[in-house]
Amino acid sequence: MSTVKETIAKRSSTRGYTQDQISKEELDALLTAGLQAPTGANKQELHFTVVKGDNPILAEIENEKNALRNIEHAEHNFYYEAPVIIVISAESGYKWSKVDAGIAVENIALLSEEMGLGNLIIGCIYDALHGEKGKYFSEKLAILEGYEFEIAIAVGHKAVTKEPHTYNADAQITILE
Repeated sequence: MSTVKETIAKRSSTRGYTQDQISKEELDALLTAGLQAPTGANKQELHFTVVKGDNPILAEIENEKNALRNIEHAEHNFYYEAPVIIVISAESGYKWSKVDAGIAVENIALLSEEMGLGNLIIGCIYDALHGEKGKYFSEKLAILEGYEFEIAIAVGHKAVTKEPHTYNADAQITILE
């Protein structure tokens, strides 16, 4: 088992998955990791919707995303054909929901990396899910009444690998003394 530091260091966005499904035990562990994320004032306002990669609603979301971005032909769909997408929604109007959803999605991403699974954190469908078809998509995704999409994550077995992103600590960190 890796340390948390090692898992963080090796995680990267997976943009290619095998056709293999993740097991119920793996999915349950990932959802538990999301549920264990801290939330502002311990509100626990997050809701998780699991969508299989072959669900037709994903193609509709992809088409709407592409239309909003004026993309005529995308090489891959927004989840890179992953077998599972976990959609995180939260109570509308709660000021910490975006932060809380971000913490939950990172828990899921790190655990999936630790488990040897690939993952891709997905924000690119935000406009599609908050646009004129937002209510329709919310219904199809079983997003609870009074909740709205915040972020999603694709998970599956890696078909491709890539190096974690690089960074420039000197440019990105300021230490006040």
